[in-house]
Amino acid sequence: MKLIIIANRLPVKIERKNDSFAVKRSEGGLATGLGSLKTEAEMHWVGWPGIYTDNEKEKQEITGKLNELNYHPVFLSAEQIENYYEGYSNSTIWPLCHYFFSFVQYKTEYWEAYRQVNTLFCEEALPFIEDDDIIWVQDYQLMLLPKKIRDKKPNVNIGYFHHIPFPSYELFRVLPEREEVLEGLLGADLIGFHTHDYMRHFISAIYRVLDLNCNLDEISLKDRIVHVDAFPMGINYEQYHKAPTLAGVKKRSDRLKEELGNQTTILSVDRLDYSKGILHRLNAFANFLENHPEYRKKVSLAMIVVPSRDAVDRYADLKTQIDQTIGKINGQYSTPGWTPVYYFYQSFPFEELIALYDIADVALVTPLRDGMNLVAKEYLATKRDKPGVLILSEMAGAAIELPDSIIINPNDTQEIENAILEALTMPEKEKRARLDKMQKRISTQTVKKWAGDFVKDLRHISEQNKEIIQKTLGKRQLTQLKKEYQQASKRLILLDYDGTLSPFVKNPEDALPTEELLKLLTKMTSDKKNKVVINSGRNRQVLDKWFKGLNLDFAAEHGAYFKENGKWHKNIQQKIEWDDEILNIIEHTIEKTPRSHMEVKDSSLVWHYRKVDVWLAELRQKQLINALIGPASRLNLQIVPGNKIVEIKSPDFNKGSEVRRLLQKDNYDFVLAIGDDTTDEDMFHALPPDGVSIKVGNFSPVAKYRIPLQSSVMPFFENLIK
Repeated sequence: MKLIIIANRLPVKIERKNDSFAVKRSEGGLATGLGSLKTEAEMHWVGWPGIYTDNEKEKQEITGKLNELNYHPVFLSAEQIENYYEGYSNSTIWPLCHYFFSFVQYKTEYWEAYRQVNTLFCEEALPFIEDDDIIWVQDYQLMLLPKKIRDKKPNVNIGYFHHIPFPSYELFRVLPEREEVLEGLLGADLIGFHTHDYMRHFISAIYRVLDLNCNLDEISLKDRIVHVDAFPMGINYEQYHKAPTLAGVKKRSDRLKEELGNQTTILSVDRLDYSKGILHRLNAFANFLENHPEYRKKVSLAMIVVPSRDAVDRYADLKTQIDQTIGKINGQYSTPGWTPVYYFYQSFPFEELIALYDIADVALVTPLRDGMNLVAKEYLATKRDKPGVLILSEMAGAAIELPDSIIINPNDTQEIENAILEALTMPEKEKRARLDKMQKRISTQTVKKWAGDFVKDLRHISEQNKEIIQKTLGKRQLTQLKKEYQQASKRLILLDYDGTLSPFVKNPEDALPTEELLKLLTKMTSDKKNKVVINSGRNRQVLDKWFKGLNLDFAAEHGAYFKENGKWHKNIQQKIEWDDEILNIIEHTIEKTPRSHMEVKDSSLVWHYRKVDVWLAELRQKQLINALIGPASRLNLQIVPGNKIVEIKSPDFNKGSEVRRLLQKDNYDFVLAIGDDTTDEDMFHALPPDGVSIKVGNFSPVAKYRIPLQSSVMPFFENLIK
């Protein structure tokens, strides 16, 4: 088994040296985390080597050097780099996911290049992918890749991790290619995000754009279930925590302290990007100096901005604005021996960055939107003898894990200014207490744990999907069932109706049986070996009307009534008189939930929400169940959530109780039950050990078999009985 990481970039840098190439390892968080994974699997990487060449000889040399490390390069043309990477990835998806809608650029050539490059990555990986390998696709540049691999290699285990924010549905819906992007991601078995907010937005997009069934963190597809979860990425805590004790770092720290004197240092570290909130931060610091003159000559902001895409107009303009703002602040407030803002437009080697973390009294991390932000965690990890204070944007994914930092709204310069003052005046004891709590958290949730948790969950989910595939009725299982059916002398066949014999429709009155279904049931009941029972939640009047003239038995209202030999019997002693409190609760829910309604049966009350928007339906369903728990408990009534319904009924009968009644009355050597709803689980539980239970649609751990689509139910029975 192999673990194959597929990312836009390989975890190495290729550098030209005279007429040859050198391979230098990267020290990024992803490379570190995955490199430290404890796994017996052989690890491979697929990605762009970060260098452009159209010379085939050079490509062969680079490939040879990288293959020695189990790295597999994907070479991109200059046009592909422009349109796929700078174009669709960073000019369409990046601003969309970071809520900069006005910055989004749409060009046909961008999308075509994105599709083309995702295909190239797939073609590079396919030759060495085998069944049961683990494929882990990284980030927004490769969102089409999971499906492309799944289409070619259906039995591999595929995970995808989204390292940037996932936007709300209202923003994501504007993407013209939204359906293809989501379908691409659903090629994975497990899709991971940094926070539950991003996870929630993604699931919302799935059921609104693709109209797929989502059960909490699970998305049901025809042949498998896709799981969605949050995996907050960490850092190599030990590396950063020990780094200030290194001789090289100590030397640099001492030099910085000497240069800065006794003044307090606020540190800011970002890549040049409009999502980082750099200008807001500078304006807030300028306001702080203006409104708190007592801190002039005592506090400086050390601002590191790492160059990024500054050849792009928008980024070049941003850099110009940063340069001008810093120049204005320093021009207005500088005095001999004191500079308000120390500005570094460069990247720093590891030891120099650690030295800056070490001497900084405050870290100012205020992105307008950020997937996680590891700078915040790196800063906290380096603090040892002298505690530091972290000011952190609530829009950074890290804010959920670090509530003991000073959390601010990055759009509010007044709030940032107030936070700076709070950080500078915070007592040492409070600083230490806050730091200890945050260090305890990030020392546990490390990048190694992040990678390990994801791979562990992916393996578990893949095993579950294999079980789904095994339970799915195929030719072999059908042949065996057919054999058992033909050999049986007395058969009991129990059929759910809505979602099983009939498609699940938004208007329950539109679920009339078709001519084809009536013919099938006539054929099944004409066989004297068969006792055919429709075991439904429908009331008896509807069942009588729809199936008039057929030699069928029925169980209506989930076993409250049953019909044998043409005569109805009841399991309930008397018609239930519904409590006003329960009726009022349901009616209040209907008033607040357009397109929902209540059905009053002799034995139950049913709140239907088939036509309701999914998000609102989920909210109202939970609210209704919570409101009903008290009165239902007092009146000894059962609350049963079903497929787009909530039912309140007596606990004395259900679909399973009707099965038990039938089995007590007679002996059968072939018993089959089929249904699509949670209420059908009671029927499956009541079957004898050799009974055949079939779940339609979603996976059921109780049922022996699964038919993925309702449209396949009639063909199954036609094949079974012919």
